[in-house]
Amino acid sequence: MLKVGLTGGIASGKSTVARMLVELGAVHIDFDVLAHEVEAPGRPVWRELVAAFGRAILNADGTINRAVLGGLVFQDRARREVLNAIVHPAVFAAWRRRLAEIEREAPHAITLADVPLLFEVGAETMMDLVLLVYVPPEEQLRRLMARNGYTRTEAEARLASQMPIDAKLARADIVIDNRGDREETRRRAAAVWEELRQRERQQRLVRHPHGHAPPSSLPPP
Repeated sequence: MLKVGLTGGIASGKSTVARMLVELGAVHIDFDVLAHEVEAPGRPVWRELVAAFGRAILNADGTINRAVLGGLVFQDRARREVLNAIVHPAVFAAWRRRLAEIEREAPHAITLADVPLLFEVGAETMMDLVLLVYVPPEEQLRRLMARNGYTRTEAEARLASQMPIDAKLARADIVIDNRGDREETRRRAAAVWEELRQRERQQRLVRHPHGHAPPSSLPPP
């Protein structure tokens, strides 16, 4: 199994690239979905969040109101660290359980751990490699304002809350430049998929140098 950390900056098009890679055969693990699962009402993470931030973060049905919680921690680093210390260990435990399930069914799978703040939380060390979806900061701002209806000041504040994408660029193993149109991105994603397949095969050869590895469940190139 090849564990790929998929990341990017806000409004860089990461979700679009993820869908393209899934169409080609990747297994997508969305950390936002995992977070929703571990934060479900009554679960340990839910109880810790309510204890730390109060019942004002809850919707009428008892679920976490992420907009309210996000507003509390957005510009308060100490509170954000409390939130991360509660949520991240549970999310990564859920990810490891999901990896184990995938490996039992498809030992040569290529998994995409979709982690928006991968570098910020130090998760790159848990991955075999990091794939970054890149657009320059000015393009991020333009897309974010168009997508969310933010003013430029609001959009800049969102960007400032993340590691600058150019800093992420320097730390990524593979980069998909997403400045072009959708078909250009699709071509780049297809090329990256072939590289990921090669890396998975090479990883298998390293682990089984004498040729005793079971055959891949992936289709031949």
